[in-house]
Amino acid sequence: MKLIVKPLKQKDAGRGLAAIDREAAESLGLEGGDYIRIENDDGTAIARVWPGYPEDRGTGVIRIDGRLRQQAGVGIDDRVEVEKADVKPAKRVSIALPQNLRIGGNVGTYIRDKLSGQPVTKGQSLQLPLGFGFMTSSNQTVPVRVASTQPQGTVVITDSTEVQISQKPAEEIRETGGGGTGEGPSVAYEDIGGLDRELEQVREMIELPMRHPELFKRLGIQPPQGVLLHGPPGTGKTLIAKAVANEIDASFHTISGPEIMSKYYGESEEQLREIFEEAEENAPAIVFIDEIDSIAPKRGEAGGDVERRVVAQLLSLMDGLDERGEVVVIGATNRVDAIDPALRRGGRFDREIEIGVPDRDGRKEILQVHTRNMPLTEDVDIDAYADNTHGFVGADLESLAKEAAMTALRRIRPQLDLEAEEIDAEVLESLEVRPDDFKEAMKGIEPSALREVFVEVPDVTWEDVGGLEDTKERLRETIQWPLEYPEVFEAMDMQSAKGVMLYGPPGTGKTLLAKAVANEADSNFISVKGPELLNKFVGESEKGVREVFSKARENAPTVVFFDEIDSIATERGQNTGDSGVSERVVSQLLTELDGLEALEDVVVIATSNRPDLIDSALLRPGRLDRHVHVPVPDEDARRAIFDVHTQQKPLADDVDLDELAERTEGYVGADIEAVCREASMAASREFIHSVSPEEVAESVGNVRVTMEHFEDALGEVGPSVTQEVRERYEEIEERFQTSDVEPTSETEVSRTFQ
Repeated sequence: MKLIVKPLKQKDAGRGLAAIDREAAESLGLEGGDYIRIENDDGTAIARVWPGYPEDRGTGVIRIDGRLRQQAGVGIDDRVEVEKADVKPAKRVSIALPQNLRIGGNVGTYIRDKLSGQPVTKGQSLQLPLGFGFMTSSNQTVPVRVASTQPQGTVVITDSTEVQISQKPAEEIRETGGGGTGEGPSVAYEDIGGLDRELEQVREMIELPMRHPELFKRLGIQPPQGVLLHGPPGTGKTLIAKAVANEIDASFHTISGPEIMSKYYGESEEQLREIFEEAEENAPAIVFIDEIDSIAPKRGEAGGDVERRVVAQLLSLMDGLDERGEVVVIGATNRVDAIDPALRRGGRFDREIEIGVPDRDGRKEILQVHTRNMPLTEDVDIDAYADNTHGFVGADLESLAKEAAMTALRRIRPQLDLEAEEIDAEVLESLEVRPDDFKEAMKGIEPSALREVFVEVPDVTWEDVGGLEDTKERLRETIQWPLEYPEVFEAMDMQSAKGVMLYGPPGTGKTLLAKAVANEADSNFISVKGPELLNKFVGESEKGVREVFSKARENAPTVVFFDEIDSIATERGQNTGDSGVSERVVSQLLTELDGLEALEDVVVIATSNRPDLIDSALLRPGRLDRHVHVPVPDEDARRAIFDVHTQQKPLADDVDLDELAERTEGYVGADIEAVCREASMAASREFIHSVSPEEVAESVGNVRVTMEHFEDALGEVGPSVTQEVRERYEEIEERFQTSDVEPTSETEVSRTFQ
């Protein structure tokens, strides 16, 4: 039967598996665990059958990884013949290790466990997860080679197979035929996680013209000439180019920007011409220009004469009078706006593909790629780390996996004799990566996509916010619902709110609410403290605002949080002493929130306890649409806040939280927290004075916070909001609700605050 080749899922790669469409498997009489021969004119591969994925049913698809594709000499979307293979169990297999890997003891059982169920042939190269910190290379796998098998031919390693280590190193074992036993590409499509859509676009632009140029001739069009990959650093631009070059049977020529620059006149352009000429001779070919912004900056802004000439040379090579033949140029950059605009037109770079920051599912795929060769314990939950790694790009997730492995290595380091030439095989087998290793690794890795503006996604949940039920509900509707139920908003033809303005007396929990909403909305969180945007240089403050919103768009869905927004968004026309910088910042904020460039999946939360100072244009619908008053808590809310702050405290039986809630009229959340802290301090003070230092550790479990301690605390901490202040805020709330655009004139509200 002929089946169509597709890439395997990331988590299953590297194990010699072939996932076959279930209907095709039934008609061939195949079951999971059987062995098949995959044949093509250019080679043969043996693989173990794996149940097909549900989405492939009835499509006639066989999914195999890069190593098997190379063995069989096929590419993606090619057709291969599949038949059942009779593979004998191996009695004895000899494995050759690389010269620089020194392991003592019985490593054979370890290798047998790793290769169990895999078909092997003499001379075949295999990638084994043996390295794990002992190898100098950063790869997690070690290339080993099959030195001999008994019986001969293709055999399968079982639990009863005797695995020996060959005396010869792997480098001296010659590859033999018997199924095109290539080592496999260094980067295959299965090594790229979370970029399926982008990879599909790149393949469409590059593979199709190279494999089937007749399609383009039939349509009467020129095949695409170039692809520009752009996006934040570490998202996988270079990796995609490597994978495409490995998977397509094309020669690959790399240009690293600074390398071709020369101090001699004309030499830089000559080097560029030579690379293109070489590519044309070896067509079909891919020319990959990494960091293209370094050799092709905007000519009007380029400092030196060399850069201008190099840009001109590149333009004529990409779209000159000479036909280029089957040469495709891939450019990669993380500064797409710095490139000369003449390069970014059709006929040169025909398509620009953004390689963005991965979402949750993308992060899970990337983690699966980087942990598939790791000895993980069963309680390592990849999904949980995918949820908690907001703003992490592929390179960060690779570092996370590597750091977790290094933490596991540190744990067994005392057992290692670093002076010895060989590592004991038993120590190697005892290595495992636990959840604690990942937790430790998470502490040291910062997400590079949000490095300049990032604040940890807060660990505050709705349960940590006492009372304020109406306020929480309004925030849920405004922020969580559009992100969780986009189909409802689409069906109702509704735009989600751009922003929320939280106002109220100090200490009522405005910042706490913003943290909780960012956590619950499962989105990235960018925190901007108002005054830190202001800069003494002209234009820098506005640039800061632009950069914040640019980062937010790149990493959507994002909550941008402006704390104390009245410090940077004061009413225009009032300030005369700051050279107009705050007015320009307000104007920039207005255009970012509701300018020509739409904010997709970005919500702004602003807090202030002086809403009267904020420019009225910011508070109109379409910018900070929703104005939510965070009021002084009533008795029920105060009771809920006491619950939150005393949950973990050892309270005595006589503590009556209802009574405390009743007696704390005018106290806001911050005051109640201070009362609880002061009561605990009083109890601790009393306990420490009553026992000797030696007895503290033994009797600390007997400490209780009593009602008397709370009485003392109430004497120390008074209410921070007077009746007068509360009435002022209620008055503002009424004005916000009755007015459409302006809550009230600035002078009028200011009078109420004086």
